[in-house]
Amino acid sequence: MSVLAPLAERMRPTTLDEYNGQDHLLKAGASLRRALDSGLIPSMIFWGPPGVGKTTLAHLIAKHLNRPFHTLSAISSGVKDVREVIHKVENAGMFQQSGTLLFIDEIHRFSKTQQDSLLGAVEKGTITLIGATTENPSFEVISALLSRCQVYTLKEHSKESLSEILNKAIKNDTILKTKNIELKELNALLAISGGDARKLLNVFEIIVGTVKSGPIVITDKLVHATAQQSVMSYDKDGEQHYDIISAFIKSIRGSDPNAAVYWLARMVEGGEDPKFIARRLLISASEDIGLANPNALLMANNCFQAVQAVGWPEARLILSQCTIYLASSPKGNASYMAINRAQQLVKETGNLGVPLPLRNSPTKLMKELGYGQGYKYAHDFPGNFTQQEFLPEEIKATNFISPGSSSKEQGITETIAQLWGNKYTK
Repeated sequence: MSVLAPLAERMRPTTLDEYNGQDHLLKAGASLRRALDSGLIPSMIFWGPPGVGKTTLAHLIAKHLNRPFHTLSAISSGVKDVREVIHKVENAGMFQQSGTLLFIDEIHRFSKTQQDSLLGAVEKGTITLIGATTENPSFEVISALLSRCQVYTLKEHSKESLSEILNKAIKNDTILKTKNIELKELNALLAISGGDARKLLNVFEIIVGTVKSGPIVITDKLVHATAQQSVMSYDKDGEQHYDIISAFIKSIRGSDPNAAVYWLARMVEGGEDPKFIARRLLISASEDIGLANPNALLMANNCFQAVQAVGWPEARLILSQCTIYLASSPKGNASYMAINRAQQLVKETGNLGVPLPLRNSPTKLMKELGYGQGYKYAHDFPGNFTQQEFLPEEIKATNFISPGSSSKEQGITETIAQLWGNKYTK
């Protein structure tokens, strides 16, 4: 590796044992590790934020399995490039036992036609596809291709993992190990990285380069004084959108339409995918507004569909309308908190049995076993309601719904109290 290459490139691991992070996939017994150890890997999609090692992992898998490896970038490649690779593999006769791997970076940027061009080769086993994406593959990868791939979610690095990467670079890098570097404070550096190891190393290299002689003592003050402008200059390939979309959503949550439309403008001017923005508006409409204004979700859904229909530049008008509406709307998170509490209880209590009255009873045997017996059909009672138990016995009367200050949320809990009395009070 040339010493002139960026630090992140110089520190790229060369074996799976050197790879840092993603233990949930690569530790002994984990799903991806088992597949690698067996030598029989499926086509797969790596989904995760920038800088977590998606590209590196693909290269290491090819090296670990000693497989032929081709790589394409969805930014610069098209159907012609895909077909050329497939044709080369077919003519070389490598696709039976050698199992050629085709890595496509940023596969979410491939159009439907481009993704369609992969289907035949993936289905026949001509190639084993590894796609990398920062976007949810459920939205960005066509269903026919997604159904033929295993999706592996890569997590952003922890502070401990980032610290380990940084210390390893100081100790082992050809250039850094010749310098007297002391990591006195790391909070600012780790915060700027945002869980992105590549950003961490590149920013660190910039900071080290500003100290021309003597010991280099890394402090939060030094990082803030020298890194901010440099970060802006190199963070130009889509990584910054995580910070800006965060500011955008927090402005909506904070009911500041002026700030929200500003961050929207930043994304519009930066060429952000309008569907990415529209999906975040959908999430915000439910997570941050929810029952306080159910029309917000309808507005956001209509916005998403309209954005798909018109695209840039007109989509900016639709996104602006929806953004201002959501930011100006009453806020409530009762539904968000309710599903969080319910999921947590499921994790704690496991698969509790469905009460017999609620079970389906399509066969005679099931009826004889008591399935469905005692069920009260609500429409047979005055007001189409009668009290019965719908939760498992072990968690009966558990309340998941707590209203905020929103009048609509409070109205829902009042309705629950009118119907169920004091049952759901804890």
